[in-house]
Amino acid sequence: MQSIPVDVSRLGVLRCAVAPEPKIANFDTGEVKKDKEGNTVYTVGVMVRQQARRVSVIEVAVPGEQPGVVEGVEVRITGLEAFAWAMGDRHGVSFRASAITPAPEPVPTRPPAASGKGGDR
Repeated sequence: MQSIPVDVSRLGVLRCAVAPEPKIANFDTGEVKKDKEGNTVYTVGVMVRQQARRVSVIEVAVPGEQPGVVEGVEVRITGLEAFAWAMGDRHGVSFRASAITPAPEPVPTRPPAASGKGGDR
């Protein structure tokens, strides 16, 4: 499977739609998927809002817990890669990232102070 790096700066606003959940490797046994280093792999549903007001939700696999990533919070994705896959007559694209973190809170701006001049009385 060939990985395709994704330029997240072109995706628009990214928001957590579904909080991280451990990815299940075997539904019969309930075995949780692990990466090469033994970290639990989590799946995060990420809402992508593009410039044309189109919204999509992608599932992103990420190693380890992602503190602070909860439903509704704006997020940043590091190292996003896409993979095209096919199994029989089924096919699609899956996504993997090295990290998903909450976006920094915007600094509130204060309106300019009134100058004391003018006719607002």
